Order: sequence, then C-alpha cells, then structure tokens
Amino acid sequence: MRHFFRSVLAILSLTVLTFVGGTVFYGAKTVQDLLAGNEELKQAITQLTHEDQIGFAKVVKQETRDGRLYTTIKFVETARDDMLNRVLEKEYEIEGDVVHFDALIVTFSDQAVMDGKSRSIYLWRRVYGETMSPSEGFDIATPGTHPERYADVLRNLKQSEQDLFWESIWDLANNPDALRDYGVKAIYGNAVYKRLRPGLIYVFKIGANGQVYPETVLDM
Repeated sequence: MRHFFRSVLAILSLTVLTFVGGTVFYGAKTVQDLLAGNEELKQAITQLTHEDQIGFAKVVKQETRDGRLYTTIKFVETARDDMLNRVLEKEYEIEGDVVHFDALIVTFSDQAVMDGKSRSIYLWRRVYGETMSPSEGFDIATPGTHPERYADVLRNLKQSEQDLFWESIWDLANNPDALRDYGVKAIYGNAVYKRLRPGLIYVFKIGANGQVYPETVLDM
C-alpha cells in the first residue's frame, strides 16, 4: 500500500511539473516565436498602409530670459487614417530656437508580411534642443508602451502578445538589427531639425525612402 501511494504521488508530481513547465515555457515565449509563427500578427502587419503625414509642431511662444532664448512648442501626432484626429499632444520648452525631432522607423520586409510588400511603422522618440544631447531629450512617446497611433493594428492578438511585440519593437532603438533574420529592422536616429518661428506650422511627413522631413506652412 505504501508503494502504491508513492507511485500515485510520483505521478501527481510529474503531472504538476509538466503543467508548470508548460506554463513556464509558454510564459518564456519570445518575439522571435511570435514573428515566426503568429499568422494574425503577419496579417496585422500586412494591413498597414503607407503613411504620409505623421504629425506637426508649432511655436506657442518664444521669450528671452537672462539673456537666453527659450522656445515653447506644441507637438501633435495625428491618427493614421485622419490627419485632423490628434492621438498625442504635448508641450515642451527648449532652450534656443533650433529643435531636433527624433523618430524610430521600423520596417517589415516580405518575410514578416503576407503579400510580399514591405511595411513600416513610425514611432516618435524624443525632442531636444541644440544645447542638449539626444539622451537628455524629452520623450514624445514613452518607450515600451503601445503607441496610440497603432492602437487598432494588433487588436486580434492576446494582450501578452501585444505587450511582447511593442516592448521588442522599442528595443530596436538600441539594437536595430536584432530582428533582421525575421524581416524586421530599424532605421535608428532619423532626427530632423528646424529653426522654429512663431506663426508657422511644421508638418512632418514620410518620404518614399522612409525618411522624415518637415514641410513649413502658415498657421491659419
């Protein structure tokens, strides 16, 4: 009888370990697993459309204090399907009048999509002035978070898979080639700068080569 109970306990222990082990294995799922085996993710990336305007900035005020010029700007990110819909809006005060805007551009090759046409997403990183280093810049979007601009893209994925995807995408800022074998790469450090003046709006657009550039228009 004692031998019987030991056998039962051994079987139960093995069952528990198998379950826990499976849970741990699933919990340790990597973004490589997600990119290689998740058809819903590939479908979501395939549905991305070409983007043109991705936001704009304008001067709220410029003033001189203690002999130094300061520029307060409003930065706006617009929705992918509606340039009038603001999905992010922030204000920053920058010393000087030359302001840098830094974006992370992530491209998906035909390995990561279903129709053989590459796609891209554009994530605003930070804004900084001439007297600041890029690392001292102010965050536009918070690294690791789900960008509101792409809120609808991964809606069919589990929350854990969405979290894993966006964390990994933001990590490409530090290692642009980390996912190259899976058809994903980052164009890092695509910063543009302009000398800003009141009364103008600086509209940020994406060229066919994936580079960000500003167009200047009058503020109506």
